[in-house]
Amino acid sequence: MSAPKRPPAEGNRLLKPLQDFLQLEAAGGLVLMAAAVVALVIANSPLFVHYARLLDLPFEIRLGTFGIGKPLLLWINDGLMAVFFFLVGMELKREVLEGHLSSLRRASLPGFAAVGGMLLPASIYAALNWGDPAAMRGWAIPTATDIAFALGVLSLLGKRVPAGLKAFLLSVAIFDDLGAIIVIALFYTAKLSMLSLAIAAGLILVLLTLNRRGVMRPAAYILVGIPLWVAVLKSGVHATLAGVVLAMFIPLRAQKGEAPLRHLEHSLHPWVAFGVLPIFAFANAGVPVMGLSLADSLHPVPLGIVLGLLFGKQIGIMAFCWLATKLRIATLPDGVNWRQLYGVALLCGIGFTMSLFIASLAFEQGGDTAYLGLERIGILAGTILSGLLGYAVLRAAMGKTGGDH
Repeated sequence: MSAPKRPPAEGNRLLKPLQDFLQLEAAGGLVLMAAAVVALVIANSPLFVHYARLLDLPFEIRLGTFGIGKPLLLWINDGLMAVFFFLVGMELKREVLEGHLSSLRRASLPGFAAVGGMLLPASIYAALNWGDPAAMRGWAIPTATDIAFALGVLSLLGKRVPAGLKAFLLSVAIFDDLGAIIVIALFYTAKLSMLSLAIAAGLILVLLTLNRRGVMRPAAYILVGIPLWVAVLKSGVHATLAGVVLAMFIPLRAQKGEAPLRHLEHSLHPWVAFGVLPIFAFANAGVPVMGLSLADSLHPVPLGIVLGLLFGKQIGIMAFCWLATKLRIATLPDGVNWRQLYGVALLCGIGFTMSLFIASLAFEQGGDTAYLGLERIGILAGTILSGLLGYAVLRAAMGKTGGDH
């Protein structure tokens, strides 16, 4: 028995936020690529010394005896990226409550794909680096998908791309982000401060109270979110997770006017797509490659990342999608065939932003710099290869008219 068709007006209402999101993310992905290229050029030129000094520039905020002092790079990775995770949290909440992940049937295929796309890359990396505790800290690096970068590549194919394929890529990336949030919380947490955690818990109760009492002013939540970020930063849990927690309490529905979550999500998208992510890419993608040898490139750390992103992602996603369809848990999206799905599986190997972020937690902030630089080589190589192959496969799969269905 087929499900009743949704009225056109309602369908358009649900698709409009997705269309706006995809257009913005696709453009932001192209800016992200440009920022990464500029960083790479600078890092391999005489300007590198100034680039390194800029990122090491100390900044401090102090109120009496209490202060936070970090180099510029960590303000970007801990501060600006908290805004990115705040946006990710809001997108996740909206998609789960009333978007493409709001029903089990819709969420099953991308959910299975995301699980396979995380397990296989992590397994490949672990197999190559087993026995080296320092290297094993990077096991989660190849599990990520960069939604902005991937959609940027997908946008190069224009209107030939089926809407269902875009929605599938978006959904897989959202599940990937959720997996990354869980991984960061469980595996990349430093020594805990119980006092700071207690303060964070108290602030979360305040957010819950605001939500339960129907407070609709975004400023009220932001005013609590800022000290929450500080408390989480001082607690040993990575500060960016405060953004996700804050997002969970922003109201999605309002009796009158636009809901705060929709307003904040719409307002933040341009700043994140064209500001936060390109700045993060510029600060983290600059790695000198001129002095690297073939032996460096074949080291288990970069090799594990490249193979995880390029092969682990596509094999894991395709195998788990096939399993989901054979078990009749899920079906392919409307208008999408297996060749197109394979092209998107390749694009999911574009780890970039989230991979670089996890790498910074694993090797830079983890206190072990033995593999510093090597992991970025693996991320950049895996991302570029996945993007080029994914684009080529999708272009061939859709042909001039969008492909067979």
